[in-house]
Amino acid sequence: MKIILESASAEITEKKSRFIASVQSVRTQEEADDFILRTKKKYWDARHNCSAMILGERGEFSRCSDDSEPAGTAGRPMLAVLSGEELTDVCVVVTRYFGGVLLGTGGLVRAYSGAVKSALSSCVIGDRQDGFRLRIRSGYNESGKIRYLLEQRSLPVTNVIYTDMVETETLVGSASLDAVKAAVTEKTNGSAGFSLEEPVRYALTENGPVLLES
Repeated sequence: MKIILESASAEITEKKSRFIASVQSVRTQEEADDFILRTKKKYWDARHNCSAMILGERGEFSRCSDDSEPAGTAGRPMLAVLSGEELTDVCVVVTRYFGGVLLGTGGLVRAYSGAVKSALSSCVIGDRQDGFRLRIRSGYNESGKIRYLLEQRSLPVTNVIYTDMVETETLVGSASLDAVKAAVTEKTNGSAGFSLEEPVRYALTENGPVLLES
């Protein structure tokens, strides 16, 4: 599943109506409800504040609201955008300032979903991973081999500590841990060891991995 690492908002205009989408990373339904309430207070003079949320390890909980828009024209299209992006632990509110022109069912669906897409395009999104922070301890001659092995497996080097030995730190997905350790042992003829093997949750982004709070 994907998660929001940096939230964002965006505004679009459709036939004089303003649609302001506000996206927020949330961990619980209470956090999502609080975000919705705060957004409604911020835009207290708007005609509608429609919302959608997805929560859970696999996005198993979802909820949406049309907030007095015609049924199925706001909340569900917004939810469909979040689901289509495979997001979880996310809440979005789209605020509408009515511009005096009726949009019809199709127009509303396009406007609400379009506003969410616009806001998501400005968010930083990462692929959530459960794995390990693995620190490999080796001699200087073996450290280059280890770096090459990690590069081959598209594993990031998150830190390198130089003392009398070299400790190369990386993040490894849970399913790959045993295979990576075996490959390191084979590549260094058993001379490398593992000084840290810590369970972590992280997200993969275009700019590299980001550690997440437990």
